[in-house]
Amino acid sequence: MPSRPSMRASRFVALAVLICLTGAAFATIQPAAPPAPPILPTQFAGWQIEGAPEASKDAAAADPTNAALLNEYGFTDVEAATYKSDDGSTLKIRAARFADASGAFGAYSFYLRPEMAREEIGDQAASINQRVLFYRGSIVVDAVFSQLSVMSAAVLRELAGVLPRPRGNEGELPPVLLYMPHHGYEANTEKYAEGPLALSAINSPLPADLVDFGATRDVVLGQYSTPSGAVTLMLIEYPTPAVAAEHLRRIDAAHSAAQPQEGVAAIENVGPFFDKRSGPIVAIAAGPLSQSDAQMLLGAVNWKPSLTWNENTYFDKKDNIANLLVNIILLCIIVGAISLAAGVAFGGARVLLRRHFPGPVFGRADQTEFISLHLEKTAEVPAGRVPGPTETSKGS
Repeated sequence: MPSRPSMRASRFVALAVLICLTGAAFATIQPAAPPAPPILPTQFAGWQIEGAPEASKDAAAADPTNAALLNEYGFTDVEAATYKSDDGSTLKIRAARFADASGAFGAYSFYLRPEMAREEIGDQAASINQRVLFYRGSIVVDAVFSQLSVMSAAVLRELAGVLPRPRGNEGELPPVLLYMPHHGYEANTEKYAEGPLALSAINSPLPADLVDFGATRDVVLGQYSTPSGAVTLMLIEYPTPAVAAEHLRRIDAAHSAAQPQEGVAAIENVGPFFDKRSGPIVAIAAGPLSQSDAQMLLGAVNWKPSLTWNENTYFDKKDNIANLLVNIILLCIIVGAISLAAGVAFGGARVLLRRHFPGPVFGRADQTEFISLHLEKTAEVPAGRVPGPTETSKGS
């Protein structure tokens, strides 16, 4: 039969194990994420949906040919619906949602074509014939009208205004887009890639091995017109300047190699090739351009460090400058009222005490009276006599 101390020790161990298992079970339980709101509304701007929208979480339902590429951009779900207006016109809409605005912009740039006309809808938009492509937040919308009217753009603007918005930083675009030069840029040629599939689809001058998506997911390129001809400008943003410098050395080694070396990715034959580093950004200019044109184009890419300090701001009863001012005024009124009441009480108490107790109450009588000189008229001083120190002349 085991002794009593050993039984207590075994119970203690069992209890400790039970507590650990319970804590681990609670740690593995994650709060359920709120369900994503529906993408498309039932009506907007006088257009009424026909039936229920077709919803799917399969990227093939959005684009069977490029489903893998959409997944690389962070595809989450898609909705398709047909709307009808009072005059009988129809509008077919396919809206794809992504994990963040970067993925939505990447998908939008993939479908964007140079022949499209720019539109002022959502965050960015372009149109060709009856088709309008735009993105708003983390949603890319492909709309096709049965017939256009002067109000078609206004209709889609209202639709863009009611689309669900991403939360927090999910609505921010990658900062590398800000460093693309504007001078010489050919419209609708900006492409953004977050992985090797998108990189190969946008005709990148660098292979995915040299870009190294294990170290970055922000690659943007665009076409530019220079005196030497049309060239491609590619920007790759890495986490730190040191990481960017290491990748730039790898790119230069691959470019300078006469023959492809084992373990070194080869660069496509894109003609003259120039590169530079600006902070954590590696800029590459490729195409039929001279060295002076390359220096001018690359010189327009200048990274500037910036410090962002996000601090929550509140507007409630506690953190409100108006309430602070009101409370200060109320405090001044209360303090003034208390001081006035204390003064009246003190003065009234003295008056009452003097009335009921005429004798000295607060000390000697001369300490409770006002100081007075007691100037009085004295007897007339005879002529020729100098008045004493206690005498005064008549009329003085």
